[in-house]
Amino acid sequence: MLGYVTLGTNDLQRAARFYDKICAEFGVGRMMDFDTFIAWGKPGGGAGIALTKPADGEPATVGNGVMAAFQAGNKEQVDKVYKLAIELGAKDEGPAGPRGDNFYAGYFRDPDGNKLNVFCM
Repeated sequence: MLGYVTLGTNDLQRAARFYDKICAEFGVGRMMDFDTFIAWGKPGGGAGIALTKPADGEPATVGNGVMAAFQAGNKEQVDKVYKLAIELGAKDEGPAGPRGDNFYAGYFRDPDGNKLNVFCM
């Protein structure tokens, strides 16, 4: 199983402000904080998410077809996080709503263009 997902960023402080607020909605804060890398989550508490400036010094780019997903507790939390992401400058990639019988999700891209979703089943 996944321990955490790391996404690249070209502006760590701007991206950190976005993820501080998104992750707070899931009751987690920063668990690691360095000059070029920040991770959110709870040790032993399920998968986390991290941001980094690329180690090779090249610009961060978005992986086509790559997506990280935040698991919400219910549809209301999906709606709240999706709305918050858009308010924080995320680009809409599909509004929160049902996707099939037992899957409810909203899709968006963070300020660096990384594709994310928030879902519940």
